[in-house]
Amino acid sequence: MTRTLTTPLYYVNDRPHLGSAYTTLACDALARFWRLRGDEVLFITGCDEHGQKIQRTAEAAGLSPQAHCDAVSAQYRELWQRWQISNDRLIRTTDPRHRRIVEQFFARVEASGDIVEGRQQGWYCVACEEFKDDPHEAQDPECPIHRRPLEWRDEVNLFFRLSRYQQQIEALISQPGFIQPPSRRNEVENFVRQGLRDFSISRVNLPWGIPVPGHEGHTFYVWFDALLGYITALLTEADAPDLDTALARGWPASVHVIGKDILRFHAVYWPAMLLSAGLPLPEKVFGHGFLTREGQKMGKSLGNVLDPAELLERCGRDAVRWYLLRDIPFGEDGDFQQQRFSDLVNNDLANTIGNLLNRTSSMARKWFAEAVPPAGAACSSDHPLAEAASQATATVIASLDQLDFRGAAEATLQLAIAANGFLNEQAPWSRMKQEGSRDQVGADLYAVLETARIVALLLTPLLPDLSGRMLQQLGQEQPGSAAGTATAANWIEQLSWGGLVPAAPLPEPSPVMARLELDGPL
Repeated sequence: MTRTLTTPLYYVNDRPHLGSAYTTLACDALARFWRLRGDEVLFITGCDEHGQKIQRTAEAAGLSPQAHCDAVSAQYRELWQRWQISNDRLIRTTDPRHRRIVEQFFARVEASGDIVEGRQQGWYCVACEEFKDDPHEAQDPECPIHRRPLEWRDEVNLFFRLSRYQQQIEALISQPGFIQPPSRRNEVENFVRQGLRDFSISRVNLPWGIPVPGHEGHTFYVWFDALLGYITALLTEADAPDLDTALARGWPASVHVIGKDILRFHAVYWPAMLLSAGLPLPEKVFGHGFLTREGQKMGKSLGNVLDPAELLERCGRDAVRWYLLRDIPFGEDGDFQQQRFSDLVNNDLANTIGNLLNRTSSMARKWFAEAVPPAGAACSSDHPLAEAASQATATVIASLDQLDFRGAAEATLQLAIAANGFLNEQAPWSRMKQEGSRDQVGADLYAVLETARIVALLLTPLLPDLSGRMLQQLGQEQPGSAAGTATAANWIEQLSWGGLVPAAPLPEPSPVMARLELDGPL
């Protein structure tokens, strides 16, 4: 069975930012983990390209909406390629096939009796592309998120009868695994408890969008259109734009990974729409937190926005992936602090992990004919490092299953710390000078090199680049391809103790992770 994983479809009103990179990197780590475990994975990302906000942005730039969307979506595609994101699909909602999927889905919802015409009155945020409930009485109201004036709307729209699904949505969100983490579930439960109200799914006098069949002058509301991008993306290039064909390719989604600000759309509106169309529901919706910088919200006006392309150029993939996945509990808000970023990368990756491999490999090559030393007593499964590796492996797998990237990174780091501690205690550089100690030194070095091999394997979904360099330095092949394709169902087997073959050649060591030296602020 295919496991389908999605990022949000990123809104192309502006170029990619660190928040979208954060979500995509996390999903990439999860997709790589699933593939390594032998699962068939369909990893979807893409761009949401309709709506008034995009139309206005394009007009302000003197472009047609399509030209604007083409330019920004190309930036997303290029950025994910540079980050070596292992997505299988990148859907654009301006894809002509998407229009056909939306039309077919709408026909099913309309046939269920869930589309009615009504008048929509209220304050509208173009940036959010949604009506705001609170500020009806306020003078000069503004969006609390974007701090921009709201616009008063009074128009006839088509409505989806969300109120009919109150009990079914209540039952769905009460399931412990559907909304993660638990704090997000509480937010949705509070919203649903207030009573679900029908919501507008069309706009009038808005040319940049998909026309609603049978309702002249109406364009699909951007959210109704965008959510269906997850289904359109299931189609292969050879497929005709048929809803049932798409569904058979990998629906329902195993998990939608999103920012917490769009949780309501994914955990309430989307399931109700699917129920109306008679389609299966996604298994899980995971809402992660927001990123700030040095304790401040990132924004153009503050001049503190972190450009993911520049961050990649100056710091490299390993450094940024490690900091974002290791330091921020996935699901909670996180703060990007430059000094802590440097410290963690240098202490964890360059010193603890990189130096462990480099110095151990150097000693092994020097004293054991440039090859893996004899294992001796280190081949035993009750060796202290073998036990530590077994515990770390179990923790990493359990953590990644729960999208706890921090837990997986911490367990891997602690295994490297244990290996460094063992090496310092055994002090092979001193013991080698003692007569009759060669076998013991060989066993000790074998144990540390074998631990480094397992550390590298555990890092594969989190830091595929560093993992590859470590395994290469150990004379090992990396499981899976650079793109993360499913070629390594034996990853679990490789994590068993004793994989290094004694007397196998050890390549000449070189630093696997350079220290991060930042000259000035990012």
